[in-house]
Amino acid sequence: MRIVECIPNISEGRDKAKIQAIASEVEKVEGVMLLDVDPGASTHRTVITFAGEPEKVLEAAFLLIKKAQELIDMRVHKGEHPRQGATDVCPFVPISGVSMEECVDLAHKLGERVGKELGIPGYFYEYAAKKEERANLANCRKGEYEALEKITTSEWKPDFGPSEVNESVKKSGITTIGAREFLVAYNVNLNTTSTRRANAIAFDIREAGRVIQENGKQVLDENGEPKRIPGTLKAVKGIGWYIQEYGIAQLSLNLTNIHITPVHIAFEEAVKKAEERGIRVTGSELVGLIPKQSLLDAADHFLKKQQRSLGISEKEKIKIAVKSLGLDDLAPFKPEEKVIDYIIDAKMKSMHRLIDMNLRAFADETASESPAPGGGSVSAYVGALGVSLGTMVANLSSHKRGWDERWEEFSSWAQQGMKIQQELMELVDEDTRSFNKIMEAFALPKNSDQEKALRAEAIESASKYAMEVPLKTAIVALASMDILEAMVEKGNPNSITDAGVGALCARTAVLGAVMNVKINAAGIKDKAFCQKLIDQAVNAQKQAEEKEAIIRGKVEKAISMA
Repeated sequence: MRIVECIPNISEGRDKAKIQAIASEVEKVEGVMLLDVDPGASTHRTVITFAGEPEKVLEAAFLLIKKAQELIDMRVHKGEHPRQGATDVCPFVPISGVSMEECVDLAHKLGERVGKELGIPGYFYEYAAKKEERANLANCRKGEYEALEKITTSEWKPDFGPSEVNESVKKSGITTIGAREFLVAYNVNLNTTSTRRANAIAFDIREAGRVIQENGKQVLDENGEPKRIPGTLKAVKGIGWYIQEYGIAQLSLNLTNIHITPVHIAFEEAVKKAEERGIRVTGSELVGLIPKQSLLDAADHFLKKQQRSLGISEKEKIKIAVKSLGLDDLAPFKPEEKVIDYIIDAKMKSMHRLIDMNLRAFADETASESPAPGGGSVSAYVGALGVSLGTMVANLSSHKRGWDERWEEFSSWAQQGMKIQQELMELVDEDTRSFNKIMEAFALPKNSDQEKALRAEAIESASKYAMEVPLKTAIVALASMDILEAMVEKGNPNSITDAGVGALCARTAVLGAVMNVKINAAGIKDKAFCQKLIDQAVNAQKQAEEKEAIIRGKVEKAISMA
């Protein structure tokens, strides 16, 4: 899934009706999930969190800012938190399958719309900043709402929107839009009650390090700033504190860029620095949410240290990460409540995804009178089963007695297999969605020439997509046959027939998908487009048939000699 998170902060934390009205705008965009609404009365501010596909999240963010402009009057706003706009900040955060560059593009597109369509001035910050001095949010918000006149100066001319203070701007204030990394609030548990010792470890680790002191006084540099000994980890902030509830001291860390310092690196550095001071780390704790990939990366890290295959299921990896990091030290760790991807996934289950069904339910749904799921979805699922068999053989081979030196070789094959399996599982639902798009296009009104033209255009577009999806299934399933052949040739000989069955499944997936490419070409006016895709599909079918025959021959030869 391609998932972007958006966390706008609005300058209203007391009026529940207003907060609800603003937050509910998000849910008007199909496929966008409202994850959290966290109001603060004293700060007079609410943090709203939602997520979904990039362009849909962009639309939801625009609707939210528009509603906030309508309902919030900055001329009468007072609160403890720094602020300068009705929607004060609006950052985009990449969660899954989306790059930071794409989030920057979203921020810039949103800013352009907010400036042109709503007349709200604003700045771009963090990764989206167009000027270096505006990367820091605090700089953009300096002086807060009371310094609204700064938009008329050359130094602080807005990146988008008007540069004069009119009545509309006085009401809405300034909005700062950006793109940033996911911030993980992470506590490390210590077997001590000493805040001082916990602080010492935090100072060893955090990027800012500790201030140098001599004779109880800070040592200053030539600019009058305190000299520091930097900590060992970049993009980490931290302090030590004592938690009365648990009766222990903790390191309270903010990992501001988990690509620079991932959770597992922070944990292991905490273990190392604690041991140097005679203290033991007993586990750790997540405050708030974490991206799934962070836990998967942690699992891979610990599996590599154990020389174990990385090509195992996501569920098993999460379990390994939780145990390795001690995330269940203080309380049970529930991934469905702490992993942002799973929260989104749970909300998407209400959309009745096929891949969330059990085997019997999927079979019953396929057998029903509904035309979807059909052959395309089943082809993708058969392909997923096939590559799963190849992945199983790779994992069995990785752990085979006497083959210890080959664990990385088979782990690599297993990882490739899991990647293909996940792609094919997503294509199970995507094929059904592509069919539904055609049905939706045919259902469009055709009462006027303009409506007829739009309907015809929508049918053409949906039909083309219905060709592209099964073609992708064919190509991805074909790629799995390299893994299956390798497992027949090099894998655990006791599992050679499993890889052989996998090859039969892969061939079926390719041939079934190709049938769907061909039949979906009917009615498409762009014949050059159709022929191009059909040629690719026929080529994939030919390769799959040849490859399956070779693999089957090798399996038959091996079992006839057994």
